[in-house]
Amino acid sequence: MKDHLEKVNLAEKFSQFSDHWNPRIVGELNGQQVKIAKFIGPFEWHHHEHEDEFFLVIKGEFEMHLRDKVVTLKPGEFMVVPRGVEHKPVAHQEAEVLMFEPASTVNTGNLEGSERTRKDLERL
Repeated sequence: MKDHLEKVNLAEKFSQFSDHWNPRIVGELNGQQVKIAKFIGPFEWHHHEHEDEFFLVIKGEFEMHLRDKVVTLKPGEFMVVPRGVEHKPVAHQEAEVLMFEPASTVNTGNLEGSERTRKDLERL
C-alpha cells in the first residue's frame, strides 16, 4: 500500500492522452474511483440507477444538460448528479474533468453497450 502514498499531478496525467469521453483511473479509495477524462462535443442522455456522480472541471468548461435546465461548469466548479437523474454533458470546446464515483459506475449508465461505453478502464 505504501506505493500508493504518492501525489498525483493532474496536468501530467491529462498530458498522457488526447482522446475524448474515455475515462482513466487516477486513484481509488473506499470502493470509489477518481477518474479523469477530456470532454468535447455532446455525450448521450443517460442516468445511473445506483450511483451518484461527481464532476469537477479542471480546465475548460462544459454544460451539464438536465431535463429541466442547463448548468455551466467552469474551472474549480463541481456538480454532483444524483443517481437516477438523466443528464448529458456537452463541451463546446475541450474540457478536462475529474470524476469521483463508485468503482461499479459505467460511464454510459443505463446505455451500457453503447459505442461510448468504457469498461476495464486504463490506470494512469
